[in-house]
Amino acid sequence: MKTLVAYFSASGNTASLAKRVAQAANADLFEIKPVEPYTDADLRWTNPLARCNKEKIGKKNVPIADRVEDFDAYDLILIGFPVWYYAAPNIIETFVKSYDFSGKKVALFATSGGSDITKAPGKLQPLMKGEIVGAKLFAPDASFAEVNVWIGGLK
Repeated sequence: MKTLVAYFSASGNTASLAKRVAQAANADLFEIKPVEPYTDADLRWTNPLARCNKEKIGKKNVPIADRVEDFDAYDLILIGFPVWYYAAPNIIETFVKSYDFSGKKVALFATSGGSDITKAPGKLQPLMKGEIVGAKLFAPDASFAEVNVWIGGLK
């Protein structure tokens, strides 16, 4: 089963976790980067005028800088992100709308400072034709063993 780990990381926590997930899954790694990088001010969610809040409230697509090469070759797609407002950031919604997930298994993994991941699958599923087979919230410093157990349950 050919596996891809695609992730967006705002502060580096999800990037660190995504690398462990890719290693555990023996997967290719793809960073989902916005065309316009986020600044610290853009990510300051306590400011109602911050970019992250404007995107979420306005349900805006966030243009992505690169595309996954040979996306059709992957069977399992693991999508990682920090939880924003109990769901995935808009850039993840843009990502899933950008590809055909038909016939693919999809699992979500996330990091968070306090929110859970429970709403993310329900918000992303209507945007794709693939099947979301799992969602897991990890601590940013989750052990390789913990990640490996989760991956084992997906395959």
